[in-house]
Amino acid sequence: MLGAAAAREVCIWVQTRQRASLRIAYWDTAFPAQRWWSDSAVTEPTTGYTAHMRLDGLLPGRVYGYQLFLNGEPVSFPYPLRFRTPPLWQPGSSEPPNFRLAVGSCAYINDSLTDRMEHPYGGEYRIFESIASLQPDLMLWLGDNVYFRQTDWDSRTGMIARYTHDRSIPELQRLLATVHHYAIWDDHDYGPNDSDRSFLHKHTARDVFQLFWCNPTYGIDGEGGITTAFSWGDADFFLLDDRFWRTPNRLRGERRTLLGTRQLHWLRDALISSRATWKIIALGGQLLNPVPAFETYANCAPEEREELLHMLEQERISGVVILSGDRHFTELSRLERPGLYPLYELTVSPLTASPFAAAAQEPNPLRLPQTLVTERNFALLEFTGPSTDRALHIRVYNSAGNLLWERTLRAAELRP
Repeated sequence: MLGAAAAREVCIWVQTRQRASLRIAYWDTAFPAQRWWSDSAVTEPTTGYTAHMRLDGLLPGRVYGYQLFLNGEPVSFPYPLRFRTPPLWQPGSSEPPNFRLAVGSCAYINDSLTDRMEHPYGGEYRIFESIASLQPDLMLWLGDNVYFRQTDWDSRTGMIARYTHDRSIPELQRLLATVHHYAIWDDHDYGPNDSDRSFLHKHTARDVFQLFWCNPTYGIDGEGGITTAFSWGDADFFLLDDRFWRTPNRLRGERRTLLGTRQLHWLRDALISSRATWKIIALGGQLLNPVPAFETYANCAPEEREELLHMLEQERISGVVILSGDRHFTELSRLERPGLYPLYELTVSPLTASPFAAAAQEPNPLRLPQTLVTERNFALLEFTGPSTDRALHIRVYNSAGNLLWERTLRAAELRP
């Protein structure tokens, strides 16, 4: 799996079935005769036979080919293996690059050894092939990327087994190997349903998350959680953790929180410091939806939600777009803010879990007409245009890759 990409370095994640020696050869596709090699790595049972391979000595804005060697032998794939480095961009000095980002959440993979449901909860795994066929540059997984079962969430062994099971499905392989992946988590890939900061094994869950995702960093200053950020072109992405510091949903004795004070302050400072055209905030659950239902921010931590929205208004931060998952339906919400630009949130869910058929009865007053989707789906976000007219094209597709709806947001309209 391709992971985080920087101008000079790319991370490639590999998992083997047993102890093995790994090495990767790579080359600039413009000069294929010159090849470089990664350092060697050995996969061990203590890490679920996973390895993070760091390919360095790269140049920004280039496309590279690569080949995996397992115990000294080349591994063949039925598709070309490519990765890319982010192009250089500075405000006012160059035109921003066009790029495409796939987003989705809630990927449930059936397991006959643990599932006892009459009707399978997961399905339509072809959705991963549909995403890969559109050739996005990046994919952002918005939480519930695996679903821990009762057999999994109380041990490191169980968590590793669940990730290993789900990563192994054939439909997923091309997408993993040809698109750069970033991720946040929500409750099901953190612990039990609706789990919070009291979850006994949250540090184990974080360790396993680090084994299976190649994010740039994990947590604020490396202290707990999986918060991180990355940039691509003229977009800065802020990946938040809505579980590690979250108070219990039924807490009554004190102010409830999803993100916690430290993470909120980090987000504020990072947004203010950003000079990017687009500032994309990724969160496991819905932020804008004011309906106090299930695990919306309005239901679980209404005071902190207001604090976050007030901060965005007070600091007059431009170009903010919110991405969220969790809800098992997709919708685009728009919050009008007098004296400022409207705030948009795209909720995208589910990938392969069962959809929430009753979503149409939930009275979200911010939902834009014709954007509700109650079948398995994903979204493709395309950032295009010159610096004077940057646009974000949002397209939502079903599992077969058929277009369901599209909207365009313009950067010029997202300024105070």
